[in-house]
Amino acid sequence: MNLHDWIDELCDVLDIETELDEALVLDLARDAAHNVERRAAPISTYLLGFAAGASGASVEKIEELAAAASQLALSWDRPADAADPTDVEVEVPDDDALVVLSEDERED
Repeated sequence: MNLHDWIDELCDVLDIETELDEALVLDLARDAAHNVERRAAPISTYLLGFAAGASGASVEKIEELAAAASQLALSWDRPADAADPTDVEVEVPDDDALVVLSEDERED
């Protein structure tokens, strides 16, 4: 089975009819994977599809959206292991100090 067959079968399973520019999607996935982190690839392509579907985007608009997403990935300057700037540092208590009581001890 080749990629085109997979796409056709998947569209049948998902009950959708669409023309897909797989090169466009794969280019976005590559840019996100190489410049952000590997896990960004499927999420980026999913969000591109979601944006396209939600807005009823034309082929030209999808190309614009993909180009904007790729540009963001290509200009990404945060290392993959960098903390999210919106994450809040909260000290988590050490659970080694917790004492677990048996049922008998809890009833007493």
